[in-house]
Amino acid sequence: MGSSGPDATMERALMSPRFGGRNLAVLSGSLALMAILTVLLRSLPVSPTTVALSLLLVVLGTATLGHLWTAITASLVAMLVFNYFFLPPIRTFTIADPQNWIALFAFLVVSVIGSNLSAAAQARAREADRRRSEVGRLFDLTRDVLLTTDTAGAVEAVARHAARRFELARIAVCLPADHGWRVLQGGGQPLEVSPADLDAALARSRGALEFDARQRAYGGHARVGPSQEIALVPLRQGTRAVGLMAVDGAETDLGTLDAIAGVVAIAIERAQFLAERDAAELTRQRADLSATLLASLSHDLRTPLTAIKVAIENLRGDLPAEDRRVQADAGAAEVDRLTRLVQDILDMARVDAGAIRIERQWVVPAEVVDAAAAQVHRTLAGHPLEVVADEQLEVEIDPRLVSAALAHVLENAAQYSPAGRPIHVKGVAGGDGLTLVVTDRGPGLDPHELNHLFERFFRGRSGKVAPGSGMGLSITRGLLTAAGGRVWAENAPEGGARFSMVVPGRVRRVEG
Repeated sequence: MGSSGPDATMERALMSPRFGGRNLAVLSGSLALMAILTVLLRSLPVSPTTVALSLLLVVLGTATLGHLWTAITASLVAMLVFNYFFLPPIRTFTIADPQNWIALFAFLVVSVIGSNLSAAAQARAREADRRRSEVGRLFDLTRDVLLTTDTAGAVEAVARHAARRFELARIAVCLPADHGWRVLQGGGQPLEVSPADLDAALARSRGALEFDARQRAYGGHARVGPSQEIALVPLRQGTRAVGLMAVDGAETDLGTLDAIAGVVAIAIERAQFLAERDAAELTRQRADLSATLLASLSHDLRTPLTAIKVAIENLRGDLPAEDRRVQADAGAAEVDRLTRLVQDILDMARVDAGAIRIERQWVVPAEVVDAAAAQVHRTLAGHPLEVVADEQLEVEIDPRLVSAALAHVLENAAQYSPAGRPIHVKGVAGGDGLTLVVTDRGPGLDPHELNHLFERFFRGRSGKVAPGSGMGLSITRGLLTAAGGRVWAENAPEGGARFSMVVPGRVRRVEG
């Protein structure tokens, strides 16, 4: 794999074009400053000690701003300048006085040692800044993971977050599948790794788990590609490798890649936990729904069956014709009620299964209202129906589905309206498609319950409690949603409840 520890990473960074240009600029400035000091100090009556200290300040400044090789170069140039211009004999590189050899040697040693110490401190400061930046990016990546709630695309999302946070052009999360590998790309450019390399890297990562303190990474890493530029980092949950992270990260040290892989592994595990939680919640909801449905329907099924049985027993007896007609009507009403209940169950099952087929036809709004009223004509008995429906325009909708949804709203209005009070129905075809509005003259809606009216099995806590399964309005919403429509409820200004439905569809004028 080659050297990829912190020292190697720092060396690559300092020798990169960006840092190389900066070091050359620092060295050029240092040489220029030495030239200025030389001209200035030669015009003044100063001692060699003053000259040496002045040049030493330039060398230390160079070491502070540039790399070590820059400071060493400046030290050698300063030594030559000191020797040539300030130590007798002047303008030669020879030294007459042995004491000046000691001074020159001391100057060079101090310059080199000072440059080395300054460069080391600078390198440590840069390393600290880089570690701080790495910790900040890892924190941001972890926050991205926590904010990701879509379990279906969570792993691919965290790969994109890692590419953005750490400026990685190519990164991919590779997870073993039943037949090969599932590769989730995260960078702006695709990263291709052969399945054979992935298999070998995953097998290597499943060995003994060892930690390299120098590289700040666990074992099992590999590098592949023509120039060994692609790093394969194991994704571990505990000590078990569950996949690989492939990164084109030649300038990213192994410890950072291992930390990113740790966050990605946490994201994978979190996505699995969320999926299992959602599945468990769905199972619980289905169990609760089954229990609620059984409790709600047991009474609603038993009541009409009992009434039908009593009517049949009465018809077996010797009853006058009028009484027989009453019993027959009562039985027929209960059969209709039972039929509606069974239809509600079937409609609810279709809504839950998403098995509603849309069959659009051209129909006038008045026909939709008539079909809905016919379905619940027994429930509407005793309630005058005031219909204002358009017969001049046609709308392209599924009339069977929309009339079924409207029938539930009409049934709800009849159940909650006092006997003899009218129910107003308005059907209009316009730019939004078909708009249906049902207004009753009942007690109205509790404002605190408006947000729950269309929930399954919901019944108001105040006012009249009407018979039924409590599924009607929920079925209405499900049917209209399948047709791309919507329904909402409000209190009418003149009193009572108002239910509005909108079903999108094309509109045209009736021909002939």
